[in-house]
Amino acid sequence: MEKNTQTWALPRQAMPEQDPQVRRANFREVPLGYSDRAAVMEAKRCLQCKKPSCVQGCPVEVDIPGFIRQIAQSDFDEATRIIWRTNSLPAVCGRVCPQEIQCEGACILAKRGGEAVAIGNLERFVADRAREAQMQDLPEVAEPTGKKVAVVGSGPSGLTVAGDLVVRGHEVTVFEAFHKPGGVLVYGIPEFRLPKGIVSSEVAMLERLGVRIACNQVVGRTVLVDELFEQGFDAVYIGVGAGLPTFLNIPGENLIGILSANEYLTRANLMKAYLFPEYDTPIARGRDVVVLGAGNVAMDAARTALRLGAETVRIVYRRSRTEMPARAAEIHHAEQEGVEMFLLSNPVRFCGDEQGRLTGMDCIRMELGEPDASGRRRPVPVQGSEFHLDCDLAIVAVGAGANPLLTGSTEGLKLNRWGYIVIDEESGKTSRRGVWAGGDIVTGAATVILAMGAGRIAANSMHTYLTLGW
Repeated sequence: MEKNTQTWALPRQAMPEQDPQVRRANFREVPLGYSDRAAVMEAKRCLQCKKPSCVQGCPVEVDIPGFIRQIAQSDFDEATRIIWRTNSLPAVCGRVCPQEIQCEGACILAKRGGEAVAIGNLERFVADRAREAQMQDLPEVAEPTGKKVAVVGSGPSGLTVAGDLVVRGHEVTVFEAFHKPGGVLVYGIPEFRLPKGIVSSEVAMLERLGVRIACNQVVGRTVLVDELFEQGFDAVYIGVGAGLPTFLNIPGENLIGILSANEYLTRANLMKAYLFPEYDTPIARGRDVVVLGAGNVAMDAARTALRLGAETVRIVYRRSRTEMPARAAEIHHAEQEGVEMFLLSNPVRFCGDEQGRLTGMDCIRMELGEPDASGRRRPVPVQGSEFHLDCDLAIVAVGAGANPLLTGSTEGLKLNRWGYIVIDEESGKTSRRGVWAGGDIVTGAATVILAMGAGRIAANSMHTYLTLGW
């Protein structure tokens, strides 16, 4: 590609979006995608570095300069093939990965004082264009090895393992507890941020490669890991995520109208409760809603509550804006849509009426002290600063823990003190022979792309084991 300094100086191509006042009343996707022209213009901003630090910032090591070069030349099909070599979920990653702290955060253009190349937007553009064109190209699949692999969980790490191993000739079956595959991609992330049709399309490609998806299979209950080996599987990957809700343990938490974000979003997303009664899963609706926490899950819950008709939605967070763990884009979108931020505020008790229904929440102002174990400044209560917030629905989004259903039924699996699986970080191996693990069940709640990176590491190790031994 011919280098053009004037092209590099072009501003980053903005992606068009739904108007905030329109989108807050619907569940359609917010960003609308690039046109061919915008994608080519953005791709031409890439410096095509000899030592691309953006690749080092990608947990699955996509050849970023390679696929962007092809976009700049309008060879969109070849750009797709390059991405598919290392990433089986590009339409997902282009939408939900925190590129600003990974690939785009390492972009040399940004370090030279410009705006980072919109790598995530370009990845999404390529994946969407391939899907809309019904591109049938598939990665080449090796000759069958005769080895069988069970992948427990169809979230991002499990799907990555499945895709990596099936193209190497292994027979792969993915076991999913819910009635649809996708894990957190379908039960956790709302339609307006990641449409379910996108996930199903990515899964369908894996199925075309030969991956078998077995839904409604709760490993640890309907079938045990030991039984998977008895059924002839040669290796097992555990990627069940961290789906055990965490609560605040403050007075009044058992009042009617207090939900975990896990339950709230699962009902709205996977079970389409926002379409009740067309879909027969009801969901709690509030007029004055508070969401406790400030991560991506909290933003998803707050924006969902708006779309379900709430008059006011408030994020209550005990630290300042600087410490908010949500992506900047998600915070921006939430505020555009009318979500209020109550920062440096911490709930101390929930209040209810005679029927046991939530009516409000007592809070206290906080100030930031010295950094804690997380590296963020520790919030300290300000004495005498109590205040009250009226609310009839509270959604708790302060993290999730390790569900013990599978780990508690699998002997020989070493866990840490929080119940997460202990692995060898260089291989994903657990303490039990033939069993690997990765994603949130190892790290606690993290990002989609980090889970995929863990899946990539485990898949490489599993392939070695299946061909050469432990």
